[in-house]
Amino acid sequence: MDAAARLSQLRAQAGRVVQTPLAKLIAGDPARAQEFALRVGPIYANFARQHYDRDALAALFALAQSVDAPARLKALFDGEKINLTEGRSVLHTSLRSDLSDAPVAKAAHAQALEARTRMRALVESLSSSGITDVVSVGIGGSDLGPRLAVDALGGAKPGRLRVHFLSNVDGHAAQRVLAGLDPARTAAVLISKTFGTQETLLNGAILRDWLGGTERLYAVSANVERAAQTFSIPAERILPMWDWVGGRYSLWSAVGLPIALAIGMDAFEQMLAGAAEMDAHVLRTPAESNLAFWHALTGVWNRNGLGYSTQAVLPYDERLKLLSNYLQQLVMESLGKSTRTDGTPVGVETVPVWWGGAGTDTQHSFFQALHQGTSIVPADFIGVIRADAPYPQNHRALQANLLAQTEAFANGQASDDPHRAYAGGRPTTTILLDALTPHSFGALLALYEHSVYLQSLVWGINAFDQFGVELGKQVANRLLPALEGQAQADDPVTRALLEQLRGR
Repeated sequence: MDAAARLSQLRAQAGRVVQTPLAKLIAGDPARAQEFALRVGPIYANFARQHYDRDALAALFALAQSVDAPARLKALFDGEKINLTEGRSVLHTSLRSDLSDAPVAKAAHAQALEARTRMRALVESLSSSGITDVVSVGIGGSDLGPRLAVDALGGAKPGRLRVHFLSNVDGHAAQRVLAGLDPARTAAVLISKTFGTQETLLNGAILRDWLGGTERLYAVSANVERAAQTFSIPAERILPMWDWVGGRYSLWSAVGLPIALAIGMDAFEQMLAGAAEMDAHVLRTPAESNLAFWHALTGVWNRNGLGYSTQAVLPYDERLKLLSNYLQQLVMESLGKSTRTDGTPVGVETVPVWWGGAGTDTQHSFFQALHQGTSIVPADFIGVIRADAPYPQNHRALQANLLAQTEAFANGQASDDPHRAYAGGRPTTTILLDALTPHSFGALLALYEHSVYLQSLVWGINAFDQFGVELGKQVANRLLPALEGQAQADDPVTRALLEQLRGR
């Protein structure tokens, strides 16, 4: 049975469930508040406010079994070439855990440990060198994960090294990052899997010239030879990447060097340990008790059963404000496909648009539309139980707002004044971290990674290629000569736009 046939059965379930308001589903099943919840280590997740009932959940878990999801999870950990379009293994789990006896996975884990030893030596060397600032140059997966982790885990006070991020090819970005830095006390890390990424090469050249040479340049790449040739970086200052790690899954590798420079190598390894704990849970736990299965199947239900086209992620912790940016790439680059692995059309809707921001700021921007707009937007609310900031009254207010918003989304409120009526029925999942630590942070990101892969199995798509990012880059390379007046564009609208760009 293909994805379209399986999901048509899901829509039949949804057609039944939506006849009952969400608030009534919750009131009619008092045990669901406890039984629709799971804990894995430092993470608790409650799905009781999702708009499904027990029969619909049973259909969702049957759907996971119909695509052989547990066995295909094992195939990922074992290093089978599940990235079919590129003929590659997908072994980001081997960067942080050793859960497979397969030789290819064992070999990958050994490589990861060797790279981590070299990474620790570089962190110690830079931390004792008199350097105060490090600029991390990368884009996409080479930037979003490390940027999020440094912002989330960096703490209230600057660490030994201040880490800054430069991704956008716009020269104003480089100008702003370098403003106020001292080139004599700054190093740069150039991160690119192929060392052919236009943005990273251009920004790397700016850093090389600004630093006055390559003495304080470091690199992370799968193409060590090209990194050495392009920027004259010696091999001892280049850490490896591998083709079995996709960019958006790479922060667990030496791509995480900026994280380790900001928070320390011990804390970086605690982050890996948190991800490894989630890996073990996901690999070894039956689907009905498996947090990644619950999260993934909830996403499929909202997209294909109920037809919702967007998904919000709303962390109620300022330190996680960049989480929505990170998840946009992880989820939408992985699941933004319309072709099955066998080359045929998917025939169903795949990834929704992911977006969001940190509460309570977002309550005063787009929550109006979430409460009273015509589109229903499912949301993941993420809270932290124990705060590190010394302002307990603020933290209680933050938690009160998180609880209030999820309750209001679900239950709504009737009013004689239609302008003050709230329909409710807005589904949410609440995820609580005991505290925001490297360990819990690593577990949280690993949860989302596994959820993405499980959704891809339901839709029959490859979560690990990203050909959709290539076309625009190819056209841009063709247009550079036109911008320099050395060629003409083929497209008539582009020609009109070029006239404006060149004429002014």
